[in-house]
Order: sequence, then C-alpha cells, then structure tokens
Amino acid sequence: MNEWQAIWTVAMKDLRTEWRSKAATVATVFFSAVTLLILAFALGRDESAMRLAAPGVLWVALAFAGLISSAQSYQHDLEEGAFDQLLTLPIPRVAVFHGKLLAHVVTMSLLGILLVPVTAVLFDAPVQTGHLSLLATVVLGTLGFSVISMFYAALTANLRARESLLPVLMFPVVVPILLASVRATEAIVTTGDAALAGDWLQLLLGFDLIYLVVTSAVYHVVVEE
Repeated sequence: MNEWQAIWTVAMKDLRTEWRSKAATVATVFFSAVTLLILAFALGRDESAMRLAAPGVLWVALAFAGLISSAQSYQHDLEEGAFDQLLTLPIPRVAVFHGKLLAHVVTMSLLGILLVPVTAVLFDAPVQTGHLSLLATVVLGTLGFSVISMFYAALTANLRARESLLPVLMFPVVVPILLASVRATEAIVTTGDAALAGDWLQLLLGFDLIYLVVTSAVYHVVVEE
C-alpha cells in the first residue's frame, strides 16, 4: 500500500480499537466534564468573570483530556504487541505517526465540539456569531496539541515513569498552541473581534505546521531507539 493508504489504515485501526474498548473516551469525557464543573463552581456567581474565564477553562479541559487520550493510544498497542508489528510493515515510520495522529485529532476535535456548547451554558458565554471560526480554532488547536502529545507519547511509551514524564516534557512545548487557541477563542466568544481571531488563527496554523514538520522528520529516530 502507498503512504496515504497506510495512514488511513492505521487511523481506522486506532478508531476501531477505541470504539470497541471506549476506555480513553470514557476517561476523557468524564475528566473534561469534572474539570468544567469544578471550575464553574469555583468561579461562583460572578457572570462577567465566568464569561471571561470560559475560553481558558475550555482549553484546560481539552488539554488534560488530550494528555490522557494520547498516552492511552500507545499503551493499547504496546500491551498487545501491535506497535512492534506496525513497525515491521513495509511502510514509512512516519505513516504510523500520521495515522495515529489523524485518529487522535478526530477524537479530540469531536470532544472539543461537544465541550463548546457545554462550556457556553455553564459559563454563560453563548456564541452568537463566528461559529466557523470557532470550529477552525478547535480543529487547529487540537491538531497542534495532538502533534506534540502523540510525539512525546511515542518517546516515553517504553519508559517506566512515562505517566509523569509525558506531561513534564509535553506541556512546555505545547504552551504556544494553547495560548493561541485560548486567545482565538476569546476573540470569538467574548469580544466578537473577527480580525483579531483571524490573526491568532494564522499564528496557530503556523505553529501547527512547524511542529508537524519537525516531529515528522525525527519520528523514525524516536521509534527506533
């Protein structure tokens, strides 16, 4: 098969595995819901403060949910020996990375789309306009986050302290993605400034491309170590 077929096959394998087990899905949805509820109660009844905090809270919930999901993605394969079998296939190593990345982006984007209306209701931050811009922010933000989280999940997959090392290594690198995502969401939800949101989206797209190129270039070194 060619590289595109390999990417699609790996992605569908991950999605089917998750559909059957639902382990990561249940954990991420539950964790995201708890995070939103706790922060909603913590901010109290100050409607203006809650509205201003909504974009940041949304991306905090998505970031920690994505951390759980990316770690689980490699753990399933390692426990069943499937990852070693993937590496023996006559396909580029980067195709495995891109396939797993595609599955993770789809999962996290769907979670983000689900959390947007929930956050809007809990934090009294209804989205009046800019629905397409908000959708683009969710997709681009989850893409950038997934690139870094899936790369470092592969890097730490065989280590004993992977649960503690993964967030320590990943979050300092992913900070620009989260900041740009929060600012773009804030510009859409709280101020309605389409021009400002567009600027942040362009910056977000730039970070996504840089991270994707760099991680794709060195991924084969990581999995062969």
